[in-house]
Amino acid sequence: MNYISTRNKQLNLDFGSIFLRGLAPDGGLFLPEKIKKFSKDELNKLGKLKYNELATEIISIFCYPNLDKNKVKSIVEKAYSNFEISDVVEMKKIDDINLLELYHGPTLAFKDIAMQVLGLMYSELGLNQKTINIVVATSGDTGSAAIAALRDKKNINLFVLHPHKKISNIQRKIMTTCDSNNIFNIAVKGNFDDCQNIVKQMFNDEQFREKINMSGVNSINWARIICQIVYYFYAYFKISSKVNFSVPTGNFGDVYAGYIAKKMGLPVDKLIVATNENDILCRVINSGEYRPSKVKPSLSPSMDIQVASNFERLLFDVLSNDDQKVAKSMQNLKENGFFKLEKDELKKIRENFSAEKINDADTLRVIKDFFINYGFILDPHTATALGAAYKVKNNSKTVVLGTAHPYKFLETIKLAIGKNVVPPKQFSDLSKKIEKFEIIDNKLEDLKKYIREKI
Repeated sequence: MNYISTRNKQLNLDFGSIFLRGLAPDGGLFLPEKIKKFSKDELNKLGKLKYNELATEIISIFCYPNLDKNKVKSIVEKAYSNFEISDVVEMKKIDDINLLELYHGPTLAFKDIAMQVLGLMYSELGLNQKTINIVVATSGDTGSAAIAALRDKKNINLFVLHPHKKISNIQRKIMTTCDSNNIFNIAVKGNFDDCQNIVKQMFNDEQFREKINMSGVNSINWARIICQIVYYFYAYFKISSKVNFSVPTGNFGDVYAGYIAKKMGLPVDKLIVATNENDILCRVINSGEYRPSKVKPSLSPSMDIQVASNFERLLFDVLSNDDQKVAKSMQNLKENGFFKLEKDELKKIRENFSAEKINDADTLRVIKDFFINYGFILDPHTATALGAAYKVKNNSKTVVLGTAHPYKFLETIKLAIGKNVVPPKQFSDLSKKIEKFEIIDNKLEDLKKYIREKI
């Protein structure tokens, strides 16, 4: 499998190279040169597999020849051995709702599904001869999932940037109570977009990147996407008819994985992009204008994002694989603060995507109503996906992606239903643990200095 960049399709790198780099040298995002499309017969065969077997088949397509199928199988089995359920994810039918629970991993969020695999890939790809310094920005769950996957790993340091006072208390504590010597938590005085921007600037600084042997595990890393493709296939096989997926969306990585699943032949009708009041994706899908505005704090903080990095991957398709047009659009975004799609380009997006905005009041109402009606507690991000699913009507069944355990958002759940969530066994002693993190200004050079001092 050869990989190109969204801004340079002449680039020709293998999976091992793009896995370590994360971001392309030109600032673009990596994509496979071509994507395999399954036939109906092949889909029928895949539909008979257990989750780990399905993951092996799909992930190995994108990793060859760096990782053959046997190595991928070994990684997958080890990665998911510590999940609470044998099939990794679970589909629940609640009245007419198909809820796909993705949070049965060690940190109770969907990010574990990809991150546990990535943590093992670093070792398998023989990249641990020299210490790798991984820098990741998190809006809440990516950081804790990365810590769970990489803590105490030899020849790896992990620097996790989270926006100071802009994630839930539980999300922060899960990260900052880790006492491993190779984990460094940094609270940046800014929002998630600021954290993400700093990470991108570090990747684009070739001298700094090479000097510290830097890598990244944000959803800009293609390996994250390929791991997430799997559960779309798994969910479809449970439904066995054309299906919509409603996805709580911030950085566009999870719903983009669903788009790749559709390109691989999965009979997907609409991918429903559920946003909170930080509705950049809702606006671009409905108007064609991509114009980030100021981030608004919300009750679904993992989606408090205005620069959705993975949208660039979709843009490459929408612009008919014209890398120069993509580069120009991203330059316009940088210089003018926006870019605009043509009518035919927007039409391509709408063939696959719908988008709805769910505000905080709606989120609380969905959580409360669902609890009253079914006795089931949704986290606020899953609630936005359910709220959006109610708004999009067609002839296909809809799967709502459940992305996190409600305990991670205690305060919001208490506000919605007037009850506390019982702590899951993984976090029963969290309140007794001591937090450890640094608070740093939103300045690139300050972060670089901190990292250089720690390594």
